[in-house]
Amino acid sequence: MTDHTPSDELTPDAAGPAVERLGARPAEGSRPADWNPRGPSVRRDPLAAYDDMRAHCPVALGASGAWTLFSHADVTRAARDDRTFSNAVSRYLQVPNGLDGPTHTAYRAVVERYFTPERMAAAEPALRRVATDLAGELAVPGPVDAVVLGSRFAMRAQCAWLGWPADLEDELLRWMVDNHAATRSRDPVRTGEVARRFDGIIRSLTDARRRAGTDAPDDVTTELVHDRVEGRPLTDEEIVSVLRNWTGGDLGSLALCAGIVLTYLAEHPDVQARVRSGVSDRELDAVLDEILRIDDPFVVNRRVTTEAVTVGGREIGVGERVFLNWTSANRDPAMFPDPDAFDPVGNAPYNLVWGFGKHVCPGRPLALLELRLLTRAVLAATTAVEPDPGRPRKRGLPPVGGFTAAPLRLR
Repeated sequence: MTDHTPSDELTPDAAGPAVERLGARPAEGSRPADWNPRGPSVRRDPLAAYDDMRAHCPVALGASGAWTLFSHADVTRAARDDRTFSNAVSRYLQVPNGLDGPTHTAYRAVVERYFTPERMAAAEPALRRVATDLAGELAVPGPVDAVVLGSRFAMRAQCAWLGWPADLEDELLRWMVDNHAATRSRDPVRTGEVARRFDGIIRSLTDARRRAGTDAPDDVTTELVHDRVEGRPLTDEEIVSVLRNWTGGDLGSLALCAGIVLTYLAEHPDVQARVRSGVSDRELDAVLDEILRIDDPFVVNRRVTTEAVTVGGREIGVGERVFLNWTSANRDPAMFPDPDAFDPVGNAPYNLVWGFGKHVCPGRPLALLELRLLTRAVLAATTAVEPDPGRPRKRGLPPVGGFTAAPLRLR
C-alpha cells in the first residue's frame, strides 16, 4: 500500500525481537549485543518481549549489529528526521518508500493521486461486492481462519482494484506463502527467486497493456503504465516497483490485519456489539485503528543513518542500520498509560499504525476501506464471531507480526 509496509519488516532484525537481553552473542566488531531479535522469548510472546525491551533497553543493539528503537518518542523522532534516518536502505528500487528528500516527494505525489477520497469512493462498490461475495461463501455456523479469510479477500480486492484477472488469485496466494517462507529462511538466493517470480507476474500484466495500446482496459494498472513523474513517463522498473509495493507487501498486510481485527472482536463481544449496532464509517475506522494499535502487525521499518547521532544516550554511528519498532511504540505507557485499554478517541492522536512523518502510509485510505468492508460483510453474514477454543492460534514468528493462524467460530 505504501511507504509503511511489512515488506520492510520482513528482513533480519526487523521484527519479532526476542528478549534475550543477557548472554547474546557479540555484534559486529567488539560491541556486545543487547538482545537477540529472533530469540526464544519473542517467539513465545512478541508483545511482552517488546514491552520488556522498551522498559529496560529502549535503544538496543541487536546480535547482527543493527539498532532497534522501542519507545514512542525515539521512533517518532527518527521518523520525523528523515535526513538523519534515511529510507534508502535497499539495493533494489523501492518507489516511493526507499527514496528520500525531493525525489521521494515527487514520486509520492504520483502515488497519492491513486488514494484520494474521490478515487476511494469510485472503488468502493467493486470492493464491497468482493467482500459480500466472499462472506456469502462462509459456512455459517461453522469454523473459519481469519488469516486465511483475510488472504483470500486481499487477493480478490487487489485484483478488483488494479484490474487484474481473477484467475491470478491462486497464483498470488501461493506466492504469498512462498514469500513468507523465503523471508523467514534469510536465504538471499531463495528470497531473490521469489522476488523475481513476483516481478514476472507484474511485468506480464504491464506488458500486455502496453501491447494493447488504446485497447488496454481502463483500470488502475493501465493508468499507472501511462503515468508520469516530473514531466517524464515512469520507467518499467518504476512501475514494477510501485505495483510491488501496492501488492507484494500489502497482500500479507491485509491478511494480518483481518486476523487481528476479527480475533479482537471475537474476544471482546462488547466491541463487536458496538460495531454491529450500525456505527458510521468514520467511527469504524477509529475502532480498526485502535485494535491494530493494541496489536500492531506492522512491526518495523528500516532506516540507515546518514550521520552520527545520539538516541537515548546511545551513540549510533554513520551508516548504521536502525529499525523503528512501531509495535512497541504503539504500546508505550508514556503515551498510552494502559496499552491494552480500548480507547479509539483518546489514543488516536498518538497512534502510529500507519507510520509517521513524511513516509506515513499514503495507502491508508484503501487499507481501511478494504478492512472496513470485510469487517462489515462478515458481521452482516453472522450473528456472532467467537473464539474457537478447540483450535489454537499461531503467532507469526520473526520477522512476521500478527497471527499466521487465527481460528474462529461463526454463528
